Amino acid sequence: MKKMDYIDEIVSWEEEFEFFYKVKVRFSETDMFGHLNNTVPFTYFEQARIEYFKSQGFMQDWVKPENETIPVVADLQCDYLSQIFFDEDLKIFVKASSIGNSSVDLHYMAKKSDGSICLAGRGTIVQISKKTGKGVRWTEEMRDLFLKSKKSAVQ
Repeated sequence: MKKMDYIDEIVSWEEEFEFFYKVKVRFSETDMFGHLNNTVPFTYFEQARIEYFKSQGFMQDWVKPENETIPVVADLQCDYLSQIFFDEDLKIFVKASSIGNSSVDLHYMAKKSDGSICLAGRGTIVQISKKTGKGVRWTEEMRDLFLKSKKSAVQ
């Protein structure tokens, strides 16, 4: 497996994930060679990220029209580790890697049904004000939820 600069040691990195979202590769997501189009993992990461945020209780507030803050993607990357084909079942894992004042660095891992890692990725999400476009600090409750999920994944 190639070395990714956001992963110090692959075995412990893999063991820290708890949350996952299941997807099945649709025919429309494959290219003329029969494998997953290279843009689709970003959609899978988005689906898993939204479900992860829901599980933390964040999305429920962010989607309210009166809420002042929203999450935005500041950067996103994906490393393709093996080919993925139509009708394969995948688990897309998400975890908080590091938490800033208004940002969180999320890590992603996709596993095939045989347990092999086929995708790895990371991305920074920033909570911003809809009015000013500037970063808004996480509340203590939000920070605690991120830290709690991070600690429970390590144990």
